[in-house]
Amino acid sequence: MISKDSKSYRKLILWQKFKDLLLVTYKLTEKLPKSEEFVLKPQMRRAVISIISNFVEGYLKASTKEKRHFMEISETSFLELEAQSEACLILNYWTQKDFEEFDRTRSLAAYFLHKYTIKISS
Repeated sequence: MISKDSKSYRKLILWQKFKDLLLVTYKLTEKLPKSEEFVLKPQMRRAVISIISNFVEGYLKASTKEKRHFMEISETSFLELEAQSEACLILNYWTQKDFEEFDRTRSLAAYFLHKYTIKISS
């Protein structure tokens, strides 16, 4: 059983940024048209869940090599989410304001993940 102490990731600023990204992703994917109900909407939601899940799994690993591996998967999911959000803008599913809100939130979370990955690697 995992102790509550091992869940200290919840105390990180990064965790708050992930929660912000989760909320904005779910909010803005609700704006997608019905035609994206089984395509873009679930793909974006899976990507944000992948970011969070892989971070947590990596955070709880003992070895630095394993931690880095899961952080890299999270970073890759960030890139997927970035491309998908740009598709939403290109296809006029989101306004420029929606995109900027999303991109600001995504960029900030990605920045904190990158800083964390550098920290565990040194």
